[in-house]
Amino acid sequence: MSPEQIDQLLSDAARSKPTYSELLAGFLAIPANLRRERSIARRIKAADFRDPGTLESFDWSFNAKTIHPEPFRELATGEFVRRRENVAVVGDSGLGKSHLIQSVGRSCCTLGYRVRYTTSASLLRELTAAFGDRTLPAVVRKYGRYELLIIDEFGFDKLERAEHVDAPSLLYKIIDNRHGRGSTAVVTNIKFADWTEYLGDAPLAMALIDRVVDGANIQHLQGKSYRAHRAEQKAQQQAAQRAHKSTKPSPTTASKK
Repeated sequence: MSPEQIDQLLSDAARSKPTYSELLAGFLAIPANLRRERSIARRIKAADFRDPGTLESFDWSFNAKTIHPEPFRELATGEFVRRRENVAVVGDSGLGKSHLIQSVGRSCCTLGYRVRYTTSASLLRELTAAFGDRTLPAVVRKYGRYELLIIDEFGFDKLERAEHVDAPSLLYKIIDNRHGRGSTAVVTNIKFADWTEYLGDAPLAMALIDRVVDGANIQHLQGKSYRAHRAEQKAQQQAAQRAHKSTKPSPTTASKK
């Protein structure tokens, strides 16, 4: 406990006149809160989130008619993790799916859950390497220990199938091992009906869907692409800057006048 914290506590006590037991509880709460904050920071760091966004920083007004905060605020309570339910967030690129699921994961970290965030491509690179050096069972067990595993960008591009021939079976090992033991959140721009075509293995695709969807909280997102909107705004700003520069007289021209 720092001298500044002690001074603040005594200053507060002088105003509120607490009992001795309340004052003692206040002294004991400071190191307890510090330990809690450090524990939360460790869990967030271990989760390996890619982005720092929160539900509060998400632009709910952009797709206000189609994307609502209530379902994600409910997920942020962590109840689905306590119940070991899965989550599937499905929608086109640019809607903010990654922002939302990482915000939920960060909230779960603050609640004491062990969370891990990864992309599908990154996970498959790790699994393929583990398969090659015969450490796959250990890696599957590692991912089975997290109370919430977030697999983002499933189907984001063709890397999964192009670079990893065994992608369906490797993903199935992870998700099947977690089934009923922890929550798995899958974020994808591929509709469930198209998983078979994407993965190229009908039986395993159906098995994956069965494991993911079983008891899952499914969020289908629709709306305008926020990413495309920002790109368009940036392009307009750059065009305006170029137009402004082209109309601004050069120093040589100005001096002649």
